[in-house]
Amino acid sequence: MKLYDLKAGTNPRRVRIFLAEKGLSVPRVEVDMPGGENRRAHYLAINPMGTMPVLELDDGTHIAESIAICRYFEELHPNPPLFGANPLERALVEMWNRRMELEIARPLQEAFVHLSPYWAGKREQVPEAGKLAQKTALARMAWLDGELATRPFIAGERYTVADITAQCGLLLGKNTGTPIPAELTNLSRWFAEVTSRPTARA
Repeated sequence: MKLYDLKAGTNPRRVRIFLAEKGLSVPRVEVDMPGGENRRAHYLAINPMGTMPVLELDDGTHIAESIAICRYFEELHPNPPLFGANPLERALVEMWNRRMELEIARPLQEAFVHLSPYWAGKREQVPEAGKLAQKTALARMAWLDGELATRPFIAGERYTVADITAQCGLLLGKNTGTPIPAELTNLSRWFAEVTSRPTARA
């Protein structure tokens, strides 16, 4: 078993944090995305989408998409339960994880792609789209700040994959020009707590 990884990638980071929370170690293969390795035939045979991460099993099966990989390990190693411990918890975690993907991580990624000099010449950039995504992300942060006034973590009383998803998305925002506004004290408290966990540097 091995994990095709990208150290700076948001979705690979999600899997690494998840594995660290489970106390699991999987051999990693760093993919040279800046050098175009993910667009070459040998990697596209592993994942036609050319993205990371990808989990390669011992029988040659490849599992792409970070949440699919996390779910695989959750089934093998259910404790601690990062997707919820019973049907209701699992439904709530699923709901909040989906919201964190669509309402937090996605607009922050779009702002990064359309506004960052890093992507100039690599992706088509539409600055207006980036500014709109940034505005959306900030509005969603304000909404999430209100939610976190009543509970310690995204989906309730325990740290789950929904926190990992939001944590990775907001870290991208912090590092690419869309940080959490200082006045959002509940969100800032939560972010300081989750990024101080030993697993946050996985």
